[in-house]
Amino acid sequence: MQERVVIAGFGGQGVMSMGQLLTYAGMIENKHVSWLPSYGPEMRGGTANCNVMVSDDPIGSPIVTEATTAVVMNLPSLYKFEDDVVKDGHLLINSSLIEEEANRDDVGVYYIPANEIAVELGNAKVANMVMLGAYLELTKIVKVESVIEALKKVFGESKAHLIPLNEKALAKGAEEVK
Repeated sequence: MQERVVIAGFGGQGVMSMGQLLTYAGMIENKHVSWLPSYGPEMRGGTANCNVMVSDDPIGSPIVTEATTAVVMNLPSLYKFEDDVVKDGHLLINSSLIEEEANRDDVGVYYIPANEIAVELGNAKVANMVMLGAYLELTKIVKVESVIEALKKVFGESKAHLIPLNEKALAKGAEEVK
């Protein structure tokens, strides 16, 4: 199995973090992984996206040209990456910031109010984890437990208190696509 995902939004939305956590989780599960970041002219507030591959087989190139999934956090990202998703792929849209509907009817489209859910959980910064939870539920490419393990390594002891909030965000995201 191979998952080729584009995760896109503006700087500060946790787009790169989503990709890194997915990549680390794949490594924890002894899968082949790649993570390729791309930044716009400004890091925070500018456009940002990353290409992530998680595969049972070796990966020839880290560049995603035909995405099995696109996770889009803002409208410019929807415009840029919607057509890159392969037929029968997944398109996850942060409906908190994107009011437009997708133009595709040959892919699974999921509208997830990630920002609203994050605010309900008490921290607007976990909108990315809501989206990641939805993605994991749809693809099952790695286990949620592996993402939590990756979070522990990335956060370290000083931010360990944030793990339960992130677990809740992942679970809420999964609920949105069940």
